[in-house]
Amino acid sequence: SDAQRENRFGLLQSLNRVQAGSFLDDNLEATISNYELAWRMQMEAPELTDLSKETAATKSIYGIDEKHTDDFGKQCLLARRMVERGVRFVSVNYSDESANPRWDQHGNMPKHADHARATDKPVAGLLQDLKARGLLEDTLVWWGGEFGRTPFSQNKNGRDHNPRGFTVFLAGGGIKPGISYGSTDEIGGVAVDNRVHMHDLHATILYALGLDHEELTYRYSGRDFRLTDVHGKVVHDLFA
Repeated sequence: SDAQRENRFGLLQSLNRVQAGSFLDDNLEATISNYELAWRMQMEAPELTDLSKETAATKSIYGIDEKHTDDFGKQCLLARRMVERGVRFVSVNYSDESANPRWDQHGNMPKHADHARATDKPVAGLLQDLKARGLLEDTLVWWGGEFGRTPFSQNKNGRDHNPRGFTVFLAGGGIKPGISYGSTDEIGGVAVDNRVHMHDLHATILYALGLDHEELTYRYSGRDFRLTDVHGKVVHDLFA
């Protein structure tokens, strides 16, 4: 039973603490902590992933039980449930394992319309739900990827990778709502105004989390590195 498992875990915790106190070994402490975290995750996972107690109204805003949005809607609802329970980082991925993944349309660009239909309602539902529950203010949502698509075809009915001009969005976490920042040239190929490099985006996200990217350094091959390499500027204009 759950009670018996909890009792066994409590006994194991006590024995681990006695052992750790005898050796004062940081590696042992880390190992104990990791195993205890794994145990707590296993105990919480069944309840976390059970969507049956969610109301029909909540499921509806995510598009659950609808043909095009059911799968991704459930992922977004699970993300909200994780945030509610204090999970500090949640990744929701819309992709597949095919040779031509969903967003990587080198030869079938019109499929992007299908993918937009599958993700638009669930993502909007996630933001709406987080806000309604008072969670959005303390949760930063980043929707995007590492590059966009070229504005011209790739010698067939698709488009190539484009790291020079593309869009992501940030919501919550102190970000100003309802604004756009930066612009591309007239064909949407290259960022020209208020350009934000990926290093700048990472620095800005870290800033929203209360972290200074210039202080997060590590030593490798004789020099200091940081999470944004040697680059990155916080885009302060994005914050309310």
